Amino acid sequence: MSNYILKQFSQQPAMIDISFTLNGETTTITTDPLRRLLDILRDDLGLTGTKEGCGEGECGACTVLLDGKPVTSCIVNAVAVHGHDVTTIEGVSASPDGRLLIDCLYEAEAVQCGFCFPGIVMSALAYMRAGGIADNERIRAALAGNLCRCTGYEFIVKGVAEACRRWRDL
Repeated sequence: MSNYILKQFSQQPAMIDISFTLNGETTTITTDPLRRLLDILRDDLGLTGTKEGCGEGECGACTVLLDGKPVTSCIVNAVAVHGHDVTTIEGVSASPDGRLLIDCLYEAEAVQCGFCFPGIVMSALAYMRAGGIADNERIRAALAGNLCRCTGYEFIVKGVAEACRRWRDL
């Protein structure tokens, strides 16, 4: 291999400043623009509530909200969040609808091992905020990108439906 090629492979990636709103607070980090959002949240910012499951965007364990829409953070590059709003599971209980959702899921006994749960909460919260109603089929469709190996989803759907009912009544 030529020295030119070896030199190209040994160079460090370009680092850039990424600024975004994270759970309501302005955040700026210096990082590789192609680094995964999941790694930034967990490793750099200490927000370990967001879990890594498949690493391919298929299981939903790493779901966060990007400008209010659920995304799998394992396939979102750092540069994609620059100037945007990111909400993680750690930021959910700060909002009235997030606290209500968590309470309803707890009351419905929807939590089992807890690994997939942060992603499910994020998808369910996006559904509620989009005007979601207490309709089991619609809730299942909204949660379709979140896999859980412990449950049959009945208690999860029940909790989300109850949160939708209570939220509409407020």
